[in-house]
Amino acid sequence: VSDESTSIKVHVPPFRSDVLHAADVMEDVAIAYGFNNLPCSPPSTNHIAAQNPLNKLSDLLRHELAFAGYSEVLTLILCSHDENYRLLNRPDDSQAVVLANPKTVEFQVARTSLMPGMLKTLGQNRKSALPIKLFEVSDVVMLDSTKDVGATNRRRLSALHCALSSGFEHIHGLLDRLMEVLRIAPASGESTEGYKIVPSSDPAFFTGRQAHVVVNGSPVGIIGIVHPEVLKNFDIPYPVSLLEIDVEPFL
Repeated sequence: VSDESTSIKVHVPPFRSDVLHAADVMEDVAIAYGFNNLPCSPPSTNHIAAQNPLNKLSDLLRHELAFAGYSEVLTLILCSHDENYRLLNRPDDSQAVVLANPKTVEFQVARTSLMPGMLKTLGQNRKSALPIKLFEVSDVVMLDSTKDVGATNRRRLSALHCALSSGFEHIHGLLDRLMEVLRIAPASGESTEGYKIVPSSDPAFFTGRQAHVVVNGSPVGIIGIVHPEVLKNFDIPYPVSLLEIDVEPFL
């Protein structure tokens, strides 16, 4: 207990890996004291419950993607280091959260992109009838030294179109539809207001067939035709066009 008696220092034993925040300590104290021994009283303020804005927007986007004929997939947030980098032709940018003691090589890092899970799912279902249209709205994890846990979750949206041809026009049309429902108008000329696509150089995509998605002057994602080497790495025999954008900038 501090001199002012306003704070308590707690030493967490190494075998209590579940204690991460002050709330975890409070929970242990409440269990020891007994929840039934705590006095019951009505809250001093009244609140009206509301859906989390990010989850509400994510659900609305899921509906639009489903209306466009895309099927939702839910992939694991953990993947192998190779799936997150080498199989995508991407260099290790040291932004991934690495597990200290992974149980298998398939769960080494927390994904920094939805792309590995999407392509892995497509590769496992490559014998399905074409075209195959998939989407996912979920979180990725990035290292963040400003957070108390050292990392932060970011909500992403990804969609892909797989057929005998690349189908880039389909995935581009889907991007236009998403921007329309988000009420983001196309940028005109050199204006930074609205959205536009500008050339990019991501090694996961085909050179000259990819672009950054820029909204109000800030890049929010990427769209393009997946590189043939990447498709080969995931055992995909058909061309694929893919879109991945951040959801949080649209709140």
